[in-house]
Amino acid sequence: MINHVPYVFLGIAAMFWVTPPAQAATCADHGVIVQRLAAIYGETRQSAARDPAGTMVEVFAAKDTGSWTITVTGQDARTCLVAAGQAFNWRKTWQSALQEQA
Repeated sequence: MINHVPYVFLGIAAMFWVTPPAQAATCADHGVIVQRLAAIYGETRQSAARDPAGTMVEVFAAKDTGSWTITVTGQDARTCLVAAGQAFNWRKTWQSALQEQA
């Protein structure tokens, strides 16, 4: 039986080794990213959260198309695209659901 562990490890290491140049192409000033998401995809910010270090994660989505994008912004206002897709789920948030019940 062939031991696949070294090959799996090398594959994972290669993914991380190639990632930084790809990330560099998907980062820009926060204002530029927000403007382009709105202009090109019709996406607006739906959610945002900060961690204790000041890094902000935002979710942008478009109601008419369902497209969505997740970004991460560092303290230097440099924003990087982390993920994007289609079919954003427009369910009510738990806060709005609680307000309706009150």
